[in-house]
Amino acid sequence: MTYCVGLLLRQGMVLLSDTRTNAGLDNISTYRKMFTFEQPGERVIVILTAGSLSVTQTTIARLRDAIDSPDANPDTSILKAETMLKVGEIVGNALARTRAEIDGKLAASQQGATASMIVAGQRRGGGMRMFLIYPEGNFIEATEDTPFLQIGEHKYGKPILDRVVTPDTSLEDARKAVLLSMDSTLRSNLSVGMPLDLAVVEKDSFTIGSTRRIEAGDPQFSAMSQAWSQALRDAFTQIQI
Repeated sequence: MTYCVGLLLRQGMVLLSDTRTNAGLDNISTYRKMFTFEQPGERVIVILTAGSLSVTQTTIARLRDAIDSPDANPDTSILKAETMLKVGEIVGNALARTRAEIDGKLAASQQGATASMIVAGQRRGGGMRMFLIYPEGNFIEATEDTPFLQIGEHKYGKPILDRVVTPDTSLEDARKAVLLSMDSTLRSNLSVGMPLDLAVVEKDSFTIGSTRRIEAGDPQFSAMSQAWSQALRDAFTQIQI
């Protein structure tokens, strides 16, 4: 399992993913689930993945092949697509096609494969947009009413986002929110694990503003986790019923 989250704010976008892949209690591996695509000054796209590793890796590989193809065009390459909506459609079609092909190969063993993705980005001349791509290739979009999207094991990290995140949340507070959301998930679900990948994209920058790999035992993350636990305990003891 996994947990990935993306925030779409007035100041920019903040995205976070874990890296744990679990194929059983004795088969736990680390694989990147955040992929970035840039034309600095022109466009930036970040894709987060959850689900079957065979589906997500093949889909990302096909998207990269389409970018590198001599026949790349606005209908096939996410770096040539004319709008972020078209980027979402290209990724959705690639995901649906890959999932269907792998499902067909697994049918004989009565198994299936599924995956979902978050696609976020901005191209020059357009606004920031963020989509949650379902396994079938259809998608929904982050809005002012719901300025964040999650995939994977999302239920543990959702309450803090519901309570504190609005479109006007600053990028600094957004970093804190996604990391605390991940911390809650790490504590409650062993199928989500370190290291973490964090990316921040400022509005109209058309490039990745900052990235960070957070390893197990990272002192800043550990201090934040401990401070949050203490704050919750203090708040609990102060509430009167």
